[in-house]
Amino acid sequence: MAKELARKLINAGVHFGHGVSRWDPKMAPFIFAKRGNIHIIDVKKTLTGLLIAKKLLAEIVSSGKDVVFVGTKRQAQKAVESIAEKCGMHYVSQRWLGGMLTNFRTIRSRLQRLEQLEAMAEDGTLESESKKQASRLKREMRKIKANLQGVRNMSRLPGAVVVVDAKKEYLALREAKKLDIATVGLLDTDSDPDTVDVAIPANDDSIRAVDLILNELADAVAIGKTMTAVRQEAPQRPRRVRPKRPVMARASEEKPQATSDIEQSPVQIADAPPQESQTEQQEPKQES
Repeated sequence: MAKELARKLINAGVHFGHGVSRWDPKMAPFIFAKRGNIHIIDVKKTLTGLLIAKKLLAEIVSSGKDVVFVGTKRQAQKAVESIAEKCGMHYVSQRWLGGMLTNFRTIRSRLQRLEQLEAMAEDGTLESESKKQASRLKREMRKIKANLQGVRNMSRLPGAVVVVDAKKEYLALREAKKLDIATVGLLDTDSDPDTVDVAIPANDDSIRAVDLILNELADAVAIGKTMTAVRQEAPQRPRRVRPKRPVMARASEEKPQATSDIEQSPVQIADAPPQESQTEQQEPKQES
């Protein structure tokens, strides 16, 4: 499987990097050689990063958390949207709004505003407004929908963020780092590998290469979902309840008996003297 995947990646042009003058020195361990003025990415490093990323995403999804795919460059927009819809996760393909993770409450309020505008459009109240007001509300609805359509169903912070071109999506990586969210990034030779937790060195300008790598990550997300289903269906073992010690039970039963004897004894002592007095009174009568 690894050989077939390596052939597909090479045919997609995943090994072509940027020009020598645009490289980041921190990407030196991921560079195989230099051909002319272009760096060649080591495909073995690409496969290693891809396998680590797949394992990480499977574990995160199996724990019940979500994944956000981020790719706002033209080469990655369609691939990000299709892959996210395929695996049932969230995406950002048009623009990363500042504070989308760190200021998540505001983002949720804007999504509520979008639902309100859509309800107005369905009811016909939007058309009853003035022409200028209606055009303004429609423009607001289109803007919110274009920027936040991919995260519309995201009700909580994700467990991982996958970015295409870490150099371009630096805002998303900064916010994820502040919130201790795992990050996976496709890095070209001009990116900094320290900005992500798992680096996948690849040509982020190749549409075929980006589509192929994201498909592999989507398969890992699907595997994570099956793992969660298996965990939920697994029967839980009943808890063992230890019985109480019999010695403690006997001691507790003997205490009330002792108290009852003590309570009955004063009654018997109080009844005894009158019986003795009656016998003393009867004896002198018999002598007479």
